[in-house]
Amino acid sequence: MPPIVIAGSGLAGYTLLKEIRKRDATVPVTLVTADDGTFYAKPNLSNALAAGRTAAALAGASAQEMAAGQNATVLPYTRITAIDTQRQRIHSDGGELEYRQLVLALGADPIPHGLAGSGAADVLTVNDLADYAAFRGAIDGKKRITVLGGGLIGCEFANDLAHAGFAVDVVHLGGWPLERLLPVEAGQRLADSLTVLGVRWHFGRTGKSVDAVADGYRVVLDNGEVIEADVVLSAIGLRPRIRLAQAAGIPVGRGIQTDRLLQTGAANVYAMGDCADIEGLNLPYVQPLMMQARALAATLTGTPTPVVYPAMPVMVKTPVHPVAVLPPRIDAPGGWKVECSDTGVCALHTDATGRLQGFVLTGSETGRRNALVKELAV
Repeated sequence: MPPIVIAGSGLAGYTLLKEIRKRDATVPVTLVTADDGTFYAKPNLSNALAAGRTAAALAGASAQEMAAGQNATVLPYTRITAIDTQRQRIHSDGGELEYRQLVLALGADPIPHGLAGSGAADVLTVNDLADYAAFRGAIDGKKRITVLGGGLIGCEFANDLAHAGFAVDVVHLGGWPLERLLPVEAGQRLADSLTVLGVRWHFGRTGKSVDAVADGYRVVLDNGEVIEADVVLSAIGLRPRIRLAQAAGIPVGRGIQTDRLLQTGAANVYAMGDCADIEGLNLPYVQPLMMQARALAATLTGTPTPVVYPAMPVMVKTPVHPVAVLPPRIDAPGGWKVECSDTGVCALHTDATGRLQGFVLTGSETGRRNALVKELAV
């Protein structure tokens, strides 16, 4: 019998493998990955400095240990080059492999920074464990770090780096951090707290060029401002990996399009995690991934189960001023009601009848998130 094939060894791929094994100890499963197949938790990359953890300390089980522990075949350093949906086979640089069901857990790629200059190729991104190891090596003995992007990952890295004693500049196109998720009062409170920690903000700005100079790099912004840096980190966002699916004729949008069963437009091909666009939603967070893995494991082992999401607040790992976000639906009517105290911000998104549709909590207010989740569930 051909195996279930999982493409990708990130948190999505390995979580699915573990969930399958909870339900079926013997069904053949092969996991294919372009990297070394080490198990680790990607969310830990953006706060590892404060935790005193190196890349080696973040690494969990090896590919061989995961294969043995989960009674599966793990093929590291194997890049999938094509999917034949008619013959139900994948082509890779390691050969051809037939599948009974294929799960695309491919993740996402950093958005290209688009910077000009002699130092552009040296701009770093941190999207996996190998990237983090390279980043830790690059900042060793350095002091000045410029972070491009003030979204969730940019803010988490800024907090982590500043807490570790680095001089941090953040260049962000928006008027405040996380402006797509937070009302201005909450975003400004986060910015102010990071400023106290030592972060310098450059709001409403983008980087234009990075040039290598004798003592590091010179970052030039769109208004001509110059920032001197030892290391430049790009954290301007991620794009779901869709090319493999697109080339196979599988429908894609922002991500690989699926229904609630995580089934794509091709028979016996599924998608989950950061690469998936599930009924129009791309949710690149841990809790949705876990819900997807449990539902899909049930489906793949004979019990078709649509993914259903509970209310899932996102915690932004900025210890200097923590943030909990449960965004309202994009099309939700109503608006924000914001209350501020000296220690935090409580922003509730309500409709005309006062019904709660989402919330943003910062600082001391984050302790209210469980009560508000219950209110949303009513």
